[in-house]
Amino acid sequence: MLKSARKQQKDPEGRMPLAEHLRELRNRLLKSVVAIIVVTVVALIYYKQIAEFLTGPVIDSVGCKKGEGIGGEHTQPCAQITANGLLAPFTIMLKVGLMTGVVVSSPIWLYQLWAFLAPGLHSHEKKYALGFVAAGVPLFLAGAWLAYAVLPTTAGALVGLTPEDWDNLFPADEFFDIVTRMVIVFGLAFELPLLLVLLNFGGVITGRRMLGWWRGMVVGITVFAAIATPTGDPLTMSLLAAPIVVLYFGATGICLFNDRRRRRANPDAGLSDDEASDLDLTPAAIGEIEPLSPSRGDDPEDPGPTRRNGYDDIT
Repeated sequence: MLKSARKQQKDPEGRMPLAEHLRELRNRLLKSVVAIIVVTVVALIYYKQIAEFLTGPVIDSVGCKKGEGIGGEHTQPCAQITANGLLAPFTIMLKVGLMTGVVVSSPIWLYQLWAFLAPGLHSHEKKYALGFVAAGVPLFLAGAWLAYAVLPTTAGALVGLTPEDWDNLFPADEFFDIVTRMVIVFGLAFELPLLLVLLNFGGVITGRRMLGWWRGMVVGITVFAAIATPTGDPLTMSLLAAPIVVLYFGATGICLFNDRRRRRANPDAGLSDDEASDLDLTPAAIGEIEPLSPSRGDDPEDPGPTRRNGYDDIT
C-alpha cells in the first residue's frame, strides 16, 4: 500500500521532513512509471498500426515505389526502411511501444510532477499551478506533433543530398531512435516558456528581466535546437527553434502583464528585501490639544503622596 505523506501530516505551509519528501517522490515516480507501463503494454498490442502511422508520411515523401527499389531505376533519390537482424523487429516493437507510452501518458506524469511541487506553493499560487498543468499537456503534445509533422520534410531534404548512383536504406531501429528523440525533445522544449511563467508567478524572476535576456535566449535556443535535433540539418533546427522563440516572447508578455497586475495590487511588491519603500514625509496638521488633568502631587485639593526630586515615590 502506498500511503501519501501528506495524508499522514498536513502543514499549512507545505513543510515536511526529508523522509516524507523522499516517500512522496517515490510514490509520484511509481505512479508515473505505472501509467507509462500500462499505456506501453496497450501500444505493444497495436504495434504494427502505430509503426505504419509513424513511417507512413516518410515513406510517402521519400520512399521508393515498387519496382524502383535497390537495383531499380528511379529518377530521383528515394529510400527504403529495412529491419536488420533477427531481433530487430522485437527491438523496434519495444521502442515504438515505449515512445507511445511516454507521449500518451503525459497528462498523468505531468500531473504527478505538479502534485509533488504544489505543496511548496502558497495557497494563492496553487490555483495558477492547475492552469499550468492544463497548459503543459497541450504544449507537450503540440511539440510532439510538430516533430511528427516536420519529419517527412526533414527526410526529403536529407535524402535529396544523395548522389545519383547511390541508394538509401533506413535501418528501422535507427529511424525510430530519431523519431523518439525528436518527439521527446520537441515536447519538452515546448515546456520551457511555461516553466518561465511558473517562476514569474512564484516571484523568482520578473518580466522585465526576461525581456532583457531576449538576445541571449534567442542564441541559447538556437544552440539548443542545433544540439537537440538528431538529424542536425538547418531545416529541422529552425523548425524547432522558431516556435520556442515565439513562445518565449509570449511568456515574456504574460510575465510583464502579471508584474503590472502585481504592482497595482501592491506597489512594494517589486522591491527587494534590502530596498526601502517610499514614505510620505509631508507634515500632517495637528489637531486640538487635549487638556491633561494635573497629577496627584500638583493638585492642592488632593496632595497625594509626597514628591521627592520630581517623582511621586521614592524611586
